[in-house]
Amino acid sequence: MYMIKDEWGEFLVRLARNAIEEYVRHGKTIEPPEDTPPELREKMGVFVTLNNRHAPPQMSLRGCIGFPLPIYPLVEATIKAAIHAAVDDPRFPPVRERELDDLIVEVSVLTPPELIEGPPEERPRKIKVGRDGLIVEKGIYSGLLLPQVPAEWGWDEEEFLAQTCWKAGLPPDCWLDEDTKVYRFTAEVFEEEKPWGPVRRKPLV
Repeated sequence: MYMIKDEWGEFLVRLARNAIEEYVRHGKTIEPPEDTPPELREKMGVFVTLNNRHAPPQMSLRGCIGFPLPIYPLVEATIKAAIHAAVDDPRFPPVRERELDDLIVEVSVLTPPELIEGPPEERPRKIKVGRDGLIVEKGIYSGLLLPQVPAEWGWDEEEFLAQTCWKAGLPPDCWLDEDTKVYRFTAEVFEEEKPWGPVRRKPLV
């Protein structure tokens, strides 16, 4: 059973789009709408991903930032993540107004991360591509990849672990280290079919 109804997913994507447009065009941060469903005021993790509709699929990323932990009400976290994805992702320059009509907005609502227990060599058997996202932590280093990423790139579970280590700035085999913590989570993902277009629940496999 889904945690997020389709109409709530559409609400969140529209909210993220509005937040980005208002900030990029006018430098203003919107407030949560008065008609926000009460369920979306619960604290949940969320990521907002921006893709350029004209770029090839594996080169389309234009920004992705979020909150892995449920520290903000979902409606507020979505607004914050949307703005940060547009203007604060260190991998990209801030989104410019002329780009807005080329962006596809995607919202991923996350379950709380769960530590994968047991011997490190068993970790690939305890995750599933197309279901799980991963967080790798070691010392001051941390990296996260959403569940849709390995499915889009065709990785298996070991490659997924290696790529998450790399995202954290660690050697790709650090997942075999007992001092490395690996967390898994799931996500419900909603995206625009085109800028300002219909919103659909995105399958992960």
